[in-house]
Amino acid sequence: MKIIKILAASAAIASLSMAANAHAGKTLDAVKAKGYVQCGVNTGLPGFSSVNSQGKWTGLDVDVCRAIAAAVFGDASKVHYTPLTAKERFTALQSGEIDVLSRNTTWTMTRDTSLGLSFTGVNYYDGQGFLVKKSLGVNSAKQLNGATFCIQAGTTTELNLADYMRSHHMKYQAVTFDTSDATAKAFDNGRCDVLTSDQSQLYALRTQLKNPASAVVLPEVISKEPLGPVVRSNDIEWFNLVKWVGFAMKNAEWLGVTSKNVAEMKKSSNPNIQRLLGVSGDFGKMIGVSNDWAYNIVAQVGNYGESFERNVGMDSPLKIKRGLNALWTQGGIQYAPPIR
Repeated sequence: MKIIKILAASAAIASLSMAANAHAGKTLDAVKAKGYVQCGVNTGLPGFSSVNSQGKWTGLDVDVCRAIAAAVFGDASKVHYTPLTAKERFTALQSGEIDVLSRNTTWTMTRDTSLGLSFTGVNYYDGQGFLVKKSLGVNSAKQLNGATFCIQAGTTTELNLADYMRSHHMKYQAVTFDTSDATAKAFDNGRCDVLTSDQSQLYALRTQLKNPASAVVLPEVISKEPLGPVVRSNDIEWFNLVKWVGFAMKNAEWLGVTSKNVAEMKKSSNPNIQRLLGVSGDFGKMIGVSNDWAYNIVAQVGNYGESFERNVGMDSPLKIKRGLNALWTQGGIQYAPPIR
């Protein structure tokens, strides 16, 4: 009798395992079948996701999409972009309208546990700040009692502001808008005293003002805003692929592998570089792609540092310093597990 029960239990476990495996990998299969990655991005945020003068999507978040395409197809151009507001982004991912969301989205416990979605890592460590006109005559957020704030709806910004103002016993008024562009225009036109958002977004939006030099970002950072890509929670294979795409870009920077030297680096005797570039091991096969997946990412998109500097860093109009987004070896907290 005990043997029968054990066999029945084993059969039940095997059945559950088969069901789980049958469900895994569907996103990658679908992406390969249609020939492109459908990527959800911001409707327009300089440095992160916006359309340039040649009509091409560019930005730090866009590079995540391109890197995924490079890993899957060996071609970073095989991406279709879906511009999404903060309100629309999670529904678009949940419904299957997009394969991955790469849209300056903050990783929080609620979002990671109650929406059927999973964050794959942190592409940019950020924090909420305040942009004010210099003519307002303030140099600290603690001087903003009674101020009117422009806020983008559907973001963590609203709750963070409420918490901060309440804890400092200050009153305020909030005016919300659906897009970051509308928020910046309202601030520029005097609809509010303060524009509050992630600091990276403030630097980006300041470039869109009629006179960018007329506004200043205050020193206070009132929240933790780890921004990163998001996928549906029901597909571990796709989750692992998107996660390791980000890790590959950071590992490449750590190892000194760039878009300029990646071909030469294939000759390296460093075992970490050999594994990264597919010279040794079957690491691409572990995530359902070819073993030169990371080589294609670095060759066509660059390592994490190259993407950062080109889009938001010193080589961009935003001129944002690496800060927390430097590698752990350079005083930051960006860190990737090893490929081994």
